[in-house]
Order: sequence, then structure tokens, then C-alpha cells
Amino acid sequence: MLEHVPLFINGRAEPAPAAVERLVLEEPASGEPYAEVPLCAADEVDRAAQAAQRAFPGWRDTPVIERARVLFRYRQMLESESEELARLISHDHGKTLPDARGEVLRGIEVVEFACGMPTLIQGATVQDVARGIDTRSIRQPLGVCAGITPFNFPVMVPMWMFPVAIAAGNTFVLKPSERVPRAAVRLAELAKEAGLPDGVLNVVHGGKAAVDALIDHPGVRAVSFVGSEPVARHVYRRAGEQGKRVQALSGAKNHLVVMPDCTWDKTIEGIMGAGYGSAGERCMAVSVVVAVGDAGDVLIGKLRDAAGKLKVGRGTDPGAEMGPLITRQHKERVLGHIARGVDEKATLALDGRAHPLTARPGNFVGPTLFDGVQPQMSIYQAEIFGPVLSVVRAATLEEAIALVNGNPYGNGTALFTNSGAAARKFENEVQVGMVGLNVPVPVPLAFFSFSGWKNSFFGDLHVHGRDGVQFYTETKTVTARWFGDGESAGARNMTIALR
Repeated sequence: MLEHVPLFINGRAEPAPAAVERLVLEEPASGEPYAEVPLCAADEVDRAAQAAQRAFPGWRDTPVIERARVLFRYRQMLESESEELARLISHDHGKTLPDARGEVLRGIEVVEFACGMPTLIQGATVQDVARGIDTRSIRQPLGVCAGITPFNFPVMVPMWMFPVAIAAGNTFVLKPSERVPRAAVRLAELAKEAGLPDGVLNVVHGGKAAVDALIDHPGVRAVSFVGSEPVARHVYRRAGEQGKRVQALSGAKNHLVVMPDCTWDKTIEGIMGAGYGSAGERCMAVSVVVAVGDAGDVLIGKLRDAAGKLKVGRGTDPGAEMGPLITRQHKERVLGHIARGVDEKATLALDGRAHPLTARPGNFVGPTLFDGVQPQMSIYQAEIFGPVLSVVRAATLEEAIALVNGNPYGNGTALFTNSGAAARKFENEVQVGMVGLNVPVPVPLAFFSFSGWKNSFFGDLHVHGRDGVQFYTETKTVTARWFGDGESAGARNMTIALR
């Protein structure tokens, strides 16, 4: 019997109305149906937003230290339930258990950051900007905020958003990917158990209709989004036209540059995790390796050997290093990209279509490696979002940097080298928001912001870190003067001059 995924509105898990359309979810590793999720539209979104609106005044007026204490308890509960959450992720998404455990940990780190809100939300004061007059700036919450999150990180990406928002005094409506909805409901249940008041965190499910209803709702002040570039552009444009704050994290085509002087074992190890971890379904996954100078032939041989030894299987299998893709449709899409790469005369050094699991039930595609890839090829241009790695040759570091900078995306990049001069040049000249030096996936910790550039981000303030605090708050400037019996004519004149 299929599990019915509930909504979470005003502190309670509840079924969607019977008339609401449902989507049947299939386990990525087996293809077996296991749950159905409601595809909500405007009515359910409105109920969640109204619950958040009703909860906002009381939560806003709750002292910030009390809000922080709720998050401290929430952090403890997340840690105690971390294995349950990891297994939920692994089942619903397909990623390996170690990968899922890492995702939960990175989400908890954002909660830890948000627990510092009493310091993070501090304003500034200047006494005597004029005689007897003081000016101070304070940060206040916006109101109801919304989060629209992708399938590839069912726990971490929602926690990039709502812990910072609610710690700052906002209320929140979360619309997770309809492909992985169960983890979001569990996160909300745990927040309720930690003492979060009813209506502060709500969860609705659905596709485009739910997204548009959330963006258009008059009570929603800010929208956070992570997903594909076309949808990011849609969210940014639609919410921005209504005067709402938007942070829309978009697509990626991340390049990892390999110099001949790199430490080879660490480089290959890093590329395996960055290119094939989570079956390549990461916005920070490496999809292009740029081999500089003499590094190319050595690199291809080492990558082929290492990728061919990766253990592919169900995410909960002992020792599994790569799991399946999220859906059958996405599997067919990735296989189509591989076929086009062959048609375009790229050299197929390792064919994931030949992996034994690819022909079996489930959404498996084996690790795939192309050499001789050219920038005009579709496998170079498209965000494949699968276990397909393309190797491009560059004669010099300058040529490699130009290749990275010529790409329309600017999410993450990395350089593997033992040359400090090369690293410094790369760091200074590359036009990408997150840079790794001998670090293959340079995702920042929660006290820094996730800072993609170019077509990888639409907005002004990024998620979490200090950007996140600023995104979920508004600055108010207060200028104050208090009258006393001995006020002088000079003070009155200075006040007039300030007008």
C-alpha cells in the first residue's frame, strides 16, 4: 500500500483534499512505487501562507534569544534523528548512505549558524550625530518567506533557508521537490517537537501551480529558490515583478583544472567524488575536467581506471560509492546525452551504458567518461546532471582560465596544482563564485554564503552566511532626540539644520 505524504500546515501534518491530483513516487534503486504526493494548487498554498501570516506577529515579537533556544533544541533533535533522515534521503533520492549522512550534517551546520542570531542580527549606533541626537540602525524580519527546493538535497537545501529565516523572526512556507517530499515533512515535525510555534514553518507540495501560487501570494515577502536555470529565471522574474525579494540559485557547469604538477592520487580521488558522487546530481558536481599541457594522457588513463572500479548499487548497500538517478525519465535523458556525445565524435573512454545495472530495474547509469570534448559539443554545453565526465585539453593555464570564464555559468571551479603562483593566478582571474584550490567541491561552510556567479545565480544576496541574514531582514534607521529642561538654542538650531 502506498504511503500518503501529508502537508504540514499550522503545526499539524494533514492530508490534502481528496480532489487534489497525486503523483506516484518510485524508489530510484528499484523502480517500485512507494508513496504518493499531492500536487497542490492555490487553495492549499493559501492556507499555508495564511497560517504563516497569523503566526508572524507573535514569532516576530518573541525575543531573539528565545528563538535561538528553539533552534538549539532543534539542532539536538536533528542530530539524534540524523541516521533516520539519512536513510530517508537514500531511499527517496538514491544517493549512498555516506553521501546522505554528509548532507544531513551540512544542514545541521546551518542550524548551528542560525543559533547565533542574537549576534548576527545586531545593528549599529552612533551617538550625537548632532548635539543631543542619536542614530541607530536595526534589523527586523520581513514577514512570510517562501522556499522552493530541488530533489537532489532533500534535507540540506531546505535548511539553507528556513533556519536562518525563522531565527531572524520570519515565518516560512516550504515547497520541496515533489520527487522527494517526505524529508521536508519530517524536518517540520521535528521543528514542532523542538518547540517551534504553530504556523511558523509550513510545508506544501506540488509542481508549477504550487510554485506560482506561492510566488503570487500577497502575503509572501521573499522567495528563495534552488533549481534549474529556466525555472530560476521564471521565479526571479515573476517574484521580482511583484517587488519581492528573490534569491534564485540556478544551473552549473563546473570545471576542475588539472596541472601537470598536481598530486595525482589526491587529484583522482577528488575527481571521483566530485564527478560521480550522488550520481552527478549536484549543482556543485564537476562535469568538465580541463587537462593542462602534459597532464591529459596521464589523467585519462587514471580516471578510466578509477571510474571503472567504482561500486555502483543501492544507496544502502555496504561500500556503495554511487547510486541511481532520481527517475526513469532522467535516466533516459542522461543516456540521450551520452549518445549525442558519441555522435559528436567525442572519445568515449568509459561507457556507463554498458554497466550491468543499467539494463536492470531502477534508474542506474554507470560512470561515463569522455575525452577530446570540444566546447561546441552538446555534452559540454548542457547541464547533464548525471555521472558523465568530460575531459577537455588546454595547452596552458591561461587557456584553461579562458575556457572557464567563457562558460555562461559560474557556480564552482577548482584547480589541482602544487604551484602557489598558478593557484594565485587562478584564484584572482577566474570568474566563478566558489573556488577550490586542491579542493574539488568548494562548498562553503554555513558562516560563508553559497555564492554562485553569472547564470548560476539571480539576485543580490546569497543563501546562508551573512548574506542570508541580510536577505531575511530589513534595515530600519532610527534617529532620536529626547527633550530636557536645559535644551539650548544651539541644539534646536542643529536639529533644524539636519532637516
